[in-house]
Amino acid sequence: MADSAGSAPDALRCGEHARDLIAARLARLVSLQADVLADHDPEPLHQMRVSFRRLRSSLEQFGSALVLLDAADPERIARIGRRLGLTRDLDVLRQRLDDQLLPLLTERENRQLKPLFKQLRRERRLAFEELGEALQGRRYLKLLSQLQAWLKTPRFTAMGDDLLLAWRPELTQAVLAGLTTLPGWWANGPYDADAAADLHRLRRRIKRARYGLSNLEQLDPAAFSPWIARLRRMQELLGDLNDLQLIDEALHRQLDGPPDQLVPGLCSVLMEQRGQTWQLWCEQAEPLRDSEGRAELHALQRGEASGTTPQP
Repeated sequence: MADSAGSAPDALRCGEHARDLIAARLARLVSLQADVLADHDPEPLHQMRVSFRRLRSSLEQFGSALVLLDAADPERIARIGRRLGLTRDLDVLRQRLDDQLLPLLTERENRQLKPLFKQLRRERRLAFEELGEALQGRRYLKLLSQLQAWLKTPRFTAMGDDLLLAWRPELTQAVLAGLTTLPGWWANGPYDADAAADLHRLRRRIKRARYGLSNLEQLDPAAFSPWIARLRRMQELLGDLNDLQLIDEALHRQLDGPPDQLVPGLCSVLMEQRGQTWQLWCEQAEPLRDSEGRAELHALQRGEASGTTPQP
């Protein structure tokens, strides 16, 4: 099986490029399996979640170039990814509380948070049990087996035999379509439930765009890399806002009384961190709220050089 990784960008073919992306994601998943199930360190779980997302991105973006079995349907992969996501989200909440918030609180407030930590540990244990069953289950193992078999004798459509460069505008437009029209760009702040939901949807859409552009980066690193870095920074800031929102919701759900009375110090820190993160997000988002910034993105979609390079 020829490897397209060393091929010149103008010689890459859609199917071969997609095959190499899928092979890399699949190898990464297999290599992480034992460490994830051992559960000694949260990092392998995080890396497996990223690999699942990137595998799904590759299958969705290049689906029209590939002849795949039904088992490789991106939605099936998404279902497993959601189980990874639940466990990972609980790890992130616990880590953020432990490392960034609790050291700033009084002993009294730390005691008030014991019920919350007890519930988080219970939810995490149950989530990991379900995840372990899924990763050792027949459906997941069949998915891995069928993808590995396909990689040995990959089949492509007519699009798969075409040069990747010829499909650059369409593939780029597909991953960026509708990105700048989502309501989250115009949210007034991160403090109410509707705004938080809009920002969460925007974060997921930015992540999808980032992964899609990463799949095309080899074609033109000078054009794609700055946008990938910029989208990653936006995603990180929205992820921080989402984590803080989840902590706030957990406090209201688990504490036996109003959080601002039981843990006023924590509520104050949360408010301060959300305000600071919101300001950073607004700075990143502002260029894509006006026509000039969107024109740069439109130039990328068309495969044209824009007048300026976006700053991450």
